[in-house]
Amino acid sequence: MSEWRILPFETRDAYANMAVDEGVSEAVAAGESAPTLRLYRWKPSAVSVGYFQSLRDEVDVEACKDADVDYVRRRTGGGAVYHDYEGEVTYSVIAPLDEYPDDLTESYREICGRVQEALGSLGIESEFAPVNDIVADGRKVSGNAQTRRKGVLLQHGTVLQRVEPEKMFTYLRPDVDKVSDKVVENVHERVTSVEELVGASMDETREALRNAFTEGRETYEGELSERELERVEELVEDRYVSDDWNLMR
Repeated sequence: MSEWRILPFETRDAYANMAVDEGVSEAVAAGESAPTLRLYRWKPSAVSVGYFQSLRDEVDVEACKDADVDYVRRRTGGGAVYHDYEGEVTYSVIAPLDEYPDDLTESYREICGRVQEALGSLGIESEFAPVNDIVADGRKVSGNAQTRRKGVLLQHGTVLQRVEPEKMFTYLRPDVDKVSDKVVENVHERVTSVEELVGASMDETREALRNAFTEGRETYEGELSERELERVEELVEDRYVSDDWNLMR
């Protein structure tokens, strides 16, 4: 059984958060770092888009700039997500492919199962909604995305701590068929949060996730290596702050 490195809970901007995921993935692929769990927040708040999306179509770039909200393209697929500093806890799991099932849905099911265990410890009953969502009370409480490159699986996802649709749609452009006076009401019907369901604090959510992801595993408290830190700086400057990357589609 592999020993997992658990990084300290941290807050970074959007560019550094994505660069850490990639830098650690490279180190795991090279055999320089152990399988790794991250728990983190985004400051300033940010919008991320999936690798295959058009950022201009999904995000109101000018509104983001006016409000000091970051925007960034992920290496993973999936849809556009608003990451509110006060509104979510994000996790990343980075490990060799042989740690998880080959089947995509089953690997999602296994990793999302840990998130469900965390929610359960808070008193929230939830279900895995293939391929990459977790729902509670019939509404989405966690979205997840995955990529597999160079023998490494990276899955990251959010647990919604608080939902503020009015703020969300200041920065996201909803699908045309969803644009109406009822768009905010519709979000409340489709999305929920830890605060709404059980009133648990962000610290409690974070601790529940940490406990669920480490249960039954050999783990150690670790930090990013010097090489990983150097690579993160390179990736931020060379990729994640670049319009060539973020506006490539």
